[in-house]
Amino acid sequence: MSNAFAIFRRDLMRLLRVPAAWVILFGLIFLPPLYAWFNIIGFWNPYGNTHGIHVAVANEDQGANNDVMGRIELGDQIVSQLKTDNTLGWRFVSQPEAMRQVYSGDSYAAIIIPKDFSRQVSGITTGAAAKSSTTTSTTTGSESQPATGTSSRPTLEYYVNEKKNGIATKITDTGANTVDRQVNDAFVSAVSKAITSATNNAASAINAQTDSTTNQTLRDLRTAKQDITDIRAVIAHLRATLAAAPQQTQNARAALQSADSAGKQAGSSLQNASKLIGETQNTVGGLLASSSTSLDQGSSLLAQASGQTNLTVSSLAAQLTQANGKVATALDTATALNTSNAQLIADLKQLQQDSGVQGTGDIIAKLQEQNTALSNSINGLSQLNTDTGNTVADTANASKALNSATQATLNNFGKARGSLVSGTLPNLNNSLTSLAGSANDLGAGLNTQGALIAQANVVLNQLDQAISTADSSLADTDAGLGGLWTRLDTLIIDLGTLDSSNLLADVLGDAGLGGANGANGANALGPNGQLDAGAIASFMLSPTLLNTQIVYPVNSYGSGMAPLFTSLSLWVGAFMLVLLIKLEVDDEDLGARKPTLNQRYWGRWMLLALVAAMQGLVTAIGNLIIGVQSVNDFAFVVTSLITSLVYVSIAYALSVSFMHIGKVLWIVLVMVQIPGSSGMYPIELLPGFFRAMSPFLPFTHAVNAQRETIGGFYDGHWAADIFRLLLFAIAAFLLGLVARPHLITLNRLAAKEIAQSDMIVSEPVMSHGREYRLSQAIGVLADKAEYRAMIERRAARFAELYPRLRHGALVAGLVIPLVLAVTFSLTTGTKLVALAAWLIYLLLIVQFLMAIELMRDSLERQLRLGTLSDERVRGIVREYAASRWHYGTHARGGDTSASAGADAGLVSGIAGAAVLISGGPDESDGAGAADGGGNGSDTSDSEQTQQLPALHDAVPHDDGRDTSPHNTAKPTHDERGHTA
Repeated sequence: MSNAFAIFRRDLMRLLRVPAAWVILFGLIFLPPLYAWFNIIGFWNPYGNTHGIHVAVANEDQGANNDVMGRIELGDQIVSQLKTDNTLGWRFVSQPEAMRQVYSGDSYAAIIIPKDFSRQVSGITTGAAAKSSTTTSTTTGSESQPATGTSSRPTLEYYVNEKKNGIATKITDTGANTVDRQVNDAFVSAVSKAITSATNNAASAINAQTDSTTNQTLRDLRTAKQDITDIRAVIAHLRATLAAAPQQTQNARAALQSADSAGKQAGSSLQNASKLIGETQNTVGGLLASSSTSLDQGSSLLAQASGQTNLTVSSLAAQLTQANGKVATALDTATALNTSNAQLIADLKQLQQDSGVQGTGDIIAKLQEQNTALSNSINGLSQLNTDTGNTVADTANASKALNSATQATLNNFGKARGSLVSGTLPNLNNSLTSLAGSANDLGAGLNTQGALIAQANVVLNQLDQAISTADSSLADTDAGLGGLWTRLDTLIIDLGTLDSSNLLADVLGDAGLGGANGANGANALGPNGQLDAGAIASFMLSPTLLNTQIVYPVNSYGSGMAPLFTSLSLWVGAFMLVLLIKLEVDDEDLGARKPTLNQRYWGRWMLLALVAAMQGLVTAIGNLIIGVQSVNDFAFVVTSLITSLVYVSIAYALSVSFMHIGKVLWIVLVMVQIPGSSGMYPIELLPGFFRAMSPFLPFTHAVNAQRETIGGFYDGHWAADIFRLLLFAIAAFLLGLVARPHLITLNRLAAKEIAQSDMIVSEPVMSHGREYRLSQAIGVLADKAEYRAMIERRAARFAELYPRLRHGALVAGLVIPLVLAVTFSLTTGTKLVALAAWLIYLLLIVQFLMAIELMRDSLERQLRLGTLSDERVRGIVREYAASRWHYGTHARGGDTSASAGADAGLVSGIAGAAVLISGGPDESDGAGAADGGGNGSDTSDSEQTQQLPALHDAVPHDDGRDTSPHNTAKPTHDERGHTA
């Protein structure tokens, strides 16, 4: 960026060294703010001076009489009210004079009150006119038509001169509406007074007629109220009696239920007893038969058992006696053995003692133990033998006793059989038969009693239902009588109050009109208790109050318009900068510096930005001085500063990239932005085209950001608008730094052709781009004859097409817009679409013409390259290589690095290749070069251009003069070193 700052410093010093330039700078800085200041002050409070808008008023009304409203003079009332109104400049003249003034322009509008106006208005109350308010008839020409309604409605004639001023007519329309409203207010006021008076009279008559009727009605109502009280007492006693009946029926139902349960249980028991008695009788009969048989069998069996038992006992006694004998024999044998063993043991002991033999003690001890056990067994057998003897004796005795008992039992069986068969069982059977009959009779009686109990329960249920229904009916009756009693009581109170008070006072006295205190402190009732006609009429004129709360208040209309005028002045200021300050950067006073195209762009932009920043600061500070509102002075100034810098960035990018076309686009943008930025009218009021374009216009966001600083900030809107505004600056830099290098050839061509006109102010393109590409130069050196033949063929074909293409584009540029104009004139609501289509079409035509001119210029330059000598062409190649080395080293800040050496090698390589391709310099070429280039080709320039008469004038002759761009403009290259 050092080159860019060097350019900026040089340009700034150029301006500071020349006093005359100071005047230009002063004008550039202060003229745009003056535009904003004059407009802001001029629009500071335009609606506060509407009294200068003259409106002629002609009162021809003759008044009218009306049974309801009396004598009315609406025309005079309108005039008297307008004389106190300073909103507009009212002129009260005759009808001819009013018409003269509006047609001549002395007055912006005229209002004519017709002769029968009061009569038409008063006829509304009698049905003689349409039941509606007045109508204003608007006239802009020779004929008058009512705006709305029919001719039977009261009509005021309103004439407006729209030629005089478009905005003034809107103001006079407001005045006409004011007159219309005043007429309506006067009518409503008169009707309200008439209705109020009629209401007061009717109320007085009604009060007089209702006094006696009210007193008689009160007496009748009090009598009816007492009768209702007596009837309700009787109903209360009857309901108390009925209230005890359900409990009594419930008790009876419980007693019947108990009796029914007991009867059912008793019947069931009797039925069971009857069954048991029958079964018992059957059992007794069976028992009688089986008992006799059983007793006989028992006697027989008992006798047999007794005999068998005696035999068994005898056999047992014999066996026991035999066993006892055997036991006695065994006892004798065991006793003898025990005695022998005892003697043997005693001998062994003696033998042990005598012999002294050891180890026999254990044997003797065991024998002694065994002998002791045998002795014990002998004792047991002895006891068993004794017991067996006793058992045998007892068995014999038992056999005898059993035999005696058996005989006694057999005797008793015989006696019992006789008694049972002959007496006991027959008597029992007869008793059971009698009992069964009694049980059956009693069960049948109990079943009959159950049916009677069920019928009694049905009767009790019906009785309960009847009691409930009667009680409910009595309750409803009592409630109805209670409500009637309450209403009668309320009616008595109301009638008493009505008889002793004023009904109108009760209805309107507390509420009043328009709130607790009425409208403007008035009350609907006067001191006499009747309606206040004046207060009601005043209320009907304005029944509601509008409470206005201003959000983001602005001190004046001028402050509200300041964002638009500020943006417009800064836009104009940016346009003045690109018009008066040179846009192309020359190399004077730069020394050895070789700035690139983009460095030149930045250097000149900084100068423009400095002046633009001063424009923005002066404009913003001046706005504050003249009284423009600001909630944040710093933000207000910063917004203007940013806006000015963005605008100058756009202006510079368009102008330097597209030259005159860019400046035209700048004018087109301002035409679109004034309505499309919503600076004067809300964007919602404008056609759809402007609503769609609004977000894409810089004005929109600049105006919105300035409004934030004037009225107040909300939720980051200011930052968002500034960000969107900066996006336009970024787009401008992209156009100037990225797209512009590709437009150098186009700009050079445009500047050359504009200069040829000698009528249009133009600036030479100081881009210094080379006319010939390296590939073209190398092609000439490789085979000049073939190159010239190829270019001549292409030029010849283009020369034939060029006139037709240009004439066709011109014809299309004239015919198609006419067709579009005719087409869109036959449709409605398409004016903006037609303008946009026409503009786009013109841009396409211009682009087409530019394209063919670029092709023509390219062919001319290629033809001119073919006429140069080989030495000249080799010089172009060397120049390209040298520029490549120069910009490479300067981009790195010097030529001492290794890459600088590589670039130097590249330069030598390119130059050497050019020499080899051309076969080396020969003497003729060198001589030609020494002479200024000479004719290094076999064909003269005139011979070469004779085939292309259309391009002849554009091809210079290589007659020894250096016709390359070196003499008119120094070459400029882009940052990559390519030909621009």
